[in-house]
Amino acid sequence: MKKNTIPLILIFCLFFLWAISSNLLPTMIRQLMKTCELNPFEASFTESAYWLAYFICPIPIAMFMKRFSYRSGIIVGLLLAAAGGLLFFPAAMVKQYSVYLCIFFIIATGMCFLETAANPYVTALGDPEGATRRLNLAQSFNGLGAFIAAMFLSKLVLSGQNYTRETIPADYAGGWDAYIQAETDSMKMPYLILAVILIVVAVALLIVNLPKVEDESDEQDNNKKLIDFSTLRLPHLRWGVIAQFFYNGGQTAINSLFLVYCCTYVGIDESVATTAFGFYMLAFLLGRWIGTMLMVKIAPEKLLQVYAVMNVLLCIVVITFGGYVGLYAMIGISFFMSIIYPTQFSLALVGLGSKTKSGSAFLVMAIVGNACVPQFTAYIMNSNEQLYHIAYIVPMVCFAVCAYYGYRYRSLKASSMD
Repeated sequence: MKKNTIPLILIFCLFFLWAISSNLLPTMIRQLMKTCELNPFEASFTESAYWLAYFICPIPIAMFMKRFSYRSGIIVGLLLAAAGGLLFFPAAMVKQYSVYLCIFFIIATGMCFLETAANPYVTALGDPEGATRRLNLAQSFNGLGAFIAAMFLSKLVLSGQNYTRETIPADYAGGWDAYIQAETDSMKMPYLILAVILIVVAVALLIVNLPKVEDESDEQDNNKKLIDFSTLRLPHLRWGVIAQFFYNGGQTAINSLFLVYCCTYVGIDESVATTAFGFYMLAFLLGRWIGTMLMVKIAPEKLLQVYAVMNVLLCIVVITFGGYVGLYAMIGISFFMSIIYPTQFSLALVGLGSKTKSGSAFLVMAIVGNACVPQFTAYIMNSNEQLYHIAYIVPMVCFAVCAYYGYRYRSLKASSMD
């Protein structure tokens, strides 16, 4: 609808922004391995700090938005994430891993506001039949943000120099301390850019009124629950939450370790690895655009099943061969991961009505899979350096669960509607 065009454009911007934030994490993991002298397993806790916010915060956020509105939640989230980005400047003086973990938690809390609000808002802002396609279109901007973070912003951070205390050249100006300071300072610029954009979008949303949708129509009814746990009794939502947990964990395990895989295990230079990461995210973007078009002809749950099965097969290729073959297979995995998150999200919210915010909160909480599955994958990889590629059995299992959800969706939905 034409009257929804400007609100939808602003909401689409949110998908772009949180994609930049989350997809800078693989670059930051690689950078923190240098600046804080960490191994891959230790550095993977960067993901834990970020995604733990998605487990802790969605229920309070949903309660906040139930009391106020989607718009209020989005503006608070934008400003909170911007504040976290600006904290990289004092953090560069402290240079402590624990400080960075706290900053990532703050940024993620802000982004959690955006996700808890924007996903259900997009599904509700328009005709119900087009909800899944509309959310996949919105998530295409997420893919664009992921591509820009991987291909361009990562190059602002990673210098291509990978020294240790033992290998740093004797004539390096300022020695080890100067090298670490330069590498630390390089992390500030992407987050300054992100913070400025977040503030600009927040100001725009203060000016533009977002239309209320169906589940906001009785917000003033004080007898309504701020969060409704009974929503989880619906099989299609409950299994949607389970599928989201496994999908998010599997996706982030592959995303977060991509640069580590390239540089540490395959031996590719950082400049080449960041370009490969850009193509990896470009495949994700193309997969989402193509998937959105295919949904005009193919039922979303069927397409979900096909994409998830393809990822299971490609994970088997990574597990079997590793090396460059595994690297190319991961680009294919990125293509087929593209539609899974938004499709599962929108399918799980079908028919929730006034319980949509509660359902959205539980689905966003499922992102906690990002805080534990990648660490398990990194632990296996770090413990078996000669057979590092067997770690990808973990995301393979995750995608199998997504395929099962697509296969069972219609019967689960029918049970929910009984």
